[in-house]
Amino acid sequence: MSTHGRVLVAMSGGVDSSVAAVLLKEEGFDVVGITMKTWDYASSGGGTGGRQIGCCTLESMNDARTVGIRHGFPHFIVDIREEFGEWVIDRFTSEYMAGRTPNPCVLCNTHIKWAALLRRADALDCEWIATGHYARVRTEGTGGRAVLRRGLDRNKDQSYALWGVRQEHLARSLFPLGGYEKPVIRSMAERFGLEHVASKPDSYEICFVPDNDYRRFLRDRVPGLDEKVGEGPFVLRDGTRVGTHEGYPFYTIGQRHGLGLAFGWPAYVTGIDPVTNTVTVGPREELGRQRLTADGINMVRYPDLFGERSAVGTVRYRDEGAPCRVRQTGADGIEVTFDEPRPAITPGQAVVLYEGDDVLAGGWIRKVAY
Repeated sequence: MSTHGRVLVAMSGGVDSSVAAVLLKEEGFDVVGITMKTWDYASSGGGTGGRQIGCCTLESMNDARTVGIRHGFPHFIVDIREEFGEWVIDRFTSEYMAGRTPNPCVLCNTHIKWAALLRRADALDCEWIATGHYARVRTEGTGGRAVLRRGLDRNKDQSYALWGVRQEHLARSLFPLGGYEKPVIRSMAERFGLEHVASKPDSYEICFVPDNDYRRFLRDRVPGLDEKVGEGPFVLRDGTRVGTHEGYPFYTIGQRHGLGLAFGWPAYVTGIDPVTNTVTVGPREELGRQRLTADGINMVRYPDLFGERSAVGTVRYRDEGAPCRVRQTGADGIEVTFDEPRPAITPGQAVVLYEGDDVLAGGWIRKVAY
């Protein structure tokens, strides 16, 4: 009999979500497993030589179901490809076409996974939802705010990808792995009899770009992309033309390799102008920016950030973060000023602000400045 209520666990077929489900089962939860099919090989454009990899393959779904069979809880598969395509894949494409570098994992968590999970949780009378993310959540007092926190394993911490989860969703979320380090989770998998997933490698590629070739993916998604965009100028900061590039969507801020430029010093992409199809390059020191503005914000630790507040700001996944000052500028905007310039702050990525291990807020980087 359940002692902690019913929980719907998102299961990808990997070691983390499998262990999360069994841990909750052992703790006395009434577990229901669910695997969400978000994309298929045909829509991804291929690119892996016919070899299907990632979280939505038949093998992965069977691995998740096997965990449920072995540990006595039901498992379901739901098809959310249409929702995922509209919210995540289409936006991934449009952000690159706007000269920005998107973060599809945050979009997926915010608009797809949590919303889809909670709809199914309500239909199945589940009080909670759970995932295998390395993060933690706490509630401040009775009826207080749900606060997202870094995972104990800083090498695996995934709070950066979860900043957009809304309060009402976060309050119903469980992260069973948040207090563990990854080697312990693999040992647990062996102890739980999950040999078929215990040694599975971690996946780092974008799930719907399994070959990690986003140029190929964009060409498949945007017919005639090369003709529509065309070649354009590489320029230095002062406007001097130094070469020709393949088209602005194929570059990202901070990129060093694949530029085809030779200066006798390492050149980096420091700016992208989609209007003029211009890509600015320069030495590493020209990557530094100290200020940014962001929108699409989500408040986590506090209901607002009006009035200047000190924080630690991160501007990409696995960024260690740096001291900054943050000020909310309106209902949907924040301004962040770092104490020192940060390299390669990239429009389209997210800025996530921390106070200790607590997430203060996050938003989408729109503009950067010196």
